[in-house]
Amino acid sequence: MNLYTFFFLVVLIIIFFRLLKLIIEKINKKRAMNELASSGMIYIDKMDGHMFEVFLMALFQKLGYKPKMTQKSRDFGADIILEGKKRIVIQAKRYGFKNKVGLSAVQEIYAAQAYYAAQESWVITNSQFTSGAHKLANACNVKLLSRKELQDFINKVKPDRTAKEVFENEDPAPRICPNCNSELVVRKSSKTGNRFLGCSSYPSCHHTENLSDEKNNFFPT
Repeated sequence: MNLYTFFFLVVLIIIFFRLLKLIIEKINKKRAMNELASSGMIYIDKMDGHMFEVFLMALFQKLGYKPKMTQKSRDFGADIILEGKKRIVIQAKRYGFKNKVGLSAVQEIYAAQAYYAAQESWVITNSQFTSGAHKLANACNVKLLSRKELQDFINKVKPDRTAKEVFENEDPAPRICPNCNSELVVRKSSKTGNRFLGCSSYPSCHHTENLSDEKNNFFPT
């Protein structure tokens, strides 16, 4: 083999592996997008806290648990209680992409586990956890489900009521108009068909909000 042939083969091998890398990256990206779509995370990101809790109840109901929401005042740190082979208390954190769940959520659900005499305690979010939350959760044996783990969990369980169905049919928690203190009500856009919150005193007040109860809500895709 002469030197020219050797270098030609080396170039071909380099080109082959670079093309292979690009193909693998494209396949992985497509798989990730499919998993994101099938989990319904894009709809969870648009929910308010109440809607997120409703969806989590449907998720665990598919696993055979009997879920119930706690009362909103004096819930002692738990949003959902699961009754089944074990009693599990859950705190649900539907956050925007700029916010991480801190260690206070772990402290609250750990206290709730004792109060409700539960065997397990979980914090579930569509966002991420701070390092402090992870450290405390490991010490207290609290289970944390972050965005990717929740996505994988949804795709594994495949709840009967999807995130899309919950987002399109479940009403958010009651909210008051910040401009006139009237109740906000669910309305539907005549142009897009999307639901939003509008002031009940319209047309005197034109205030509107997304169904989500947070600013900086949506995750980049």
